Amino acid sequence: MATPSLQQVTANARQASAFRVLGVRVDAVQIADVVRQMEDWIARRESCQYIAVTGMHGVTEAQHDARFKAVLNSAGLVVPDGMPLVWMLRWLGARSATRVYGPDLTLAVLKQAEAAGIPIGFYGSTSEVIEHMVRNLRRRFPGVRVVFAEAPPFRPLTPEEDERTTSAINAAGVRILFVGLGTPKQDRWMHAHRGRVQAVMLGVGAAFDFLAGMKPQAPRWMQRSGLEWLFRLATEPRRLWRRYLRQNPRFAVLAVAQILRARMT
Repeated sequence: MATPSLQQVTANARQASAFRVLGVRVDAVQIADVVRQMEDWIARRESCQYIAVTGMHGVTEAQHDARFKAVLNSAGLVVPDGMPLVWMLRWLGARSATRVYGPDLTLAVLKQAEAAGIPIGFYGSTSEVIEHMVRNLRRRFPGVRVVFAEAPPFRPLTPEEDERTTSAINAAGVRILFVGLGTPKQDRWMHAHRGRVQAVMLGVGAAFDFLAGMKPQAPRWMQRSGLEWLFRLATEPRRLWRRYLRQNPRFAVLAVAQILRARMT
């Protein structure tokens, strides 16, 4: 019997970790697993991959948007950035599932990128956030190679602008691109640029604001108990109240329905 290649082993491991949460593939992986997978893609020059860091918001959005569901399911990895998804994974059989928190994942990837000399880039948020974040991260990781950083305008780019941005990312030699456009925009952007951007893309959303020190993070006990949404609602009520009022109950109802169906089969 032929010995399986590293690529086959990696693909088999990834398939074994995948579960369906309301029709969205979610990978029961830990931060160290994600870092290793990114290293493997870069080493094998299979860099045109993207990782969706999503939570209850992304999975619920996918329930009424088939195209967005396809965007998530096309990602190289979909990791659970939220305790509701972690609890669902555990109910579905992934007993050791843990949260892959965007800011923590970003720091872990940066630490490895610094050690390995991997050039990185940032795309998203605002110029002010980008400036503060890069300054903070360079203090924390003095050897990190930040070769690209850009905040796009708050409007759709023209085809010419998009081509210039894509060309600039590739010309800079970016191998890992952190994308902070928020869900679902960042996931759609990464999907549209897979094969065009010659880097592993990692959608980390609000991590840009947190790492820039522009927004407070919920205490760890609130994160572990699934109450981070309440903290964020308290700090950004005007922006988030409609999202949580609409999506939290819907996710809960659909999740319970999936669990009941699974137990009846």
